[in-house]
Amino acid sequence: MELFPDYEMPVAPLADRLRPESWEGFAGQEHLIGEGLPLRELVESGSMLSFILWGPPGTGKTTLARIAARLTDSEFHEISAVNAGVADIRKVIESARQVWKSRQKRTVLFIDEIHRFNKAQQDAVLPHIENGTVRLIGSTTENPSFEVIPALRSRCQIFRLETLEREQIRVILSRALLDTEKGLGEFGLEISPEAMDMMVSHANGDARRALNVLEAAHDVVAQRDSKQVDLKIVEGIIQHAATLYDKKGTEHYDHASAFQKSLRGSDADAAIYWLAKLIAGGEDPRFIVRRLLVTAAEDVGNADPQAFILVQAVANAVEKLGFPEARIPLAQAVIYVAQAPKDNSAIVAIDQALDDIQNKGLSYPVPDHLKDTHYKDAKSKYGFGVDYKYPHSFPDSIVEQEYLPKPLKDRKYIPRKK
Repeated sequence: MELFPDYEMPVAPLADRLRPESWEGFAGQEHLIGEGLPLRELVESGSMLSFILWGPPGTGKTTLARIAARLTDSEFHEISAVNAGVADIRKVIESARQVWKSRQKRTVLFIDEIHRFNKAQQDAVLPHIENGTVRLIGSTTENPSFEVIPALRSRCQIFRLETLEREQIRVILSRALLDTEKGLGEFGLEISPEAMDMMVSHANGDARRALNVLEAAHDVVAQRDSKQVDLKIVEGIIQHAATLYDKKGTEHYDHASAFQKSLRGSDADAAIYWLAKLIAGGEDPRFIVRRLLVTAAEDVGNADPQAFILVQAVANAVEKLGFPEARIPLAQAVIYVAQAPKDNSAIVAIDQALDDIQNKGLSYPVPDHLKDTHYKDAKSKYGFGVDYKYPHSFPDSIVEQEYLPKPLKDRKYIPRKK
């Protein structure tokens, strides 16, 4: 007897229901799954080589893992590194052994967000990949070079997924509206062009985000006994534009890199755009100021020393103002630094000198004539400073004498301008 005879499982979210089950239904990632291309070849060849899918959210990592398991007729076990541990891995391994023993069937272990596993947890998977008990498919939004242990990386092929293009998002939404079995086709929704454009734009290349907004729009108009989805409804769901930026992960460093390289490249428009991304992503303004200070010293340098002074002043202003007002002096500094003439002689000079000392063994003592003489016996007993020529005693305060150690007599660190 059932305790709750009328109970029904909740309907899965639209994004989950619409996961394609074949290459043909998959939108995007043509560089990996096109005919004869790497990921598709690996799956269709029947190879049990493990692999890791690296890419932004909503680009199809989980779906590709499921397609791979389906096409290789494998058992599929999915765990999330957010809430799973070594015990969960052991359960999958035991199940895989039993399935192989009883049915000669392979097992795919899919670990979502594998970068969240610590070293011990990642180590726990290694022997079972090596002996063929499971095929590992991992997914991560973070660079595997930083977040996945070398031993595991060496046993896996790494495939990088790209952010979906707007037209690909549009195709996915259109399919959802037409699909009468798993999508919203039976409801006959009518989406205004402006509403569709907003959903595509808001998605920022994330199919799951786009489908979630579409599903929410359906729920809103269904309550009104309507089929019309206009821009106002979509804007109400979104509330504010999403920002593709994760200040705690790889995106943090990628955006900082794009920002600094735009400043160095004298592209003020690009630098302002990346500044806006950093601000919209909730970046600490102190971090932004540090990037500006470094660029003002490293890339502008003595071509315009005022740049460094200006950024220091902006740093003080940012501390006093805070956001949103701080965006204005930050933009002022960004435009100034980007448009300033460039001279990287400071970083080139100091890095070459450090390389000589730290890596080339060119570390020498101070020549006697340059040594400190502000103590008794320095000159009379040790001869320190005896041959030193005081520049201000000569015309224009310039006198020829050696300041470098003798072995480095002709060494030049500062780049000579053409």
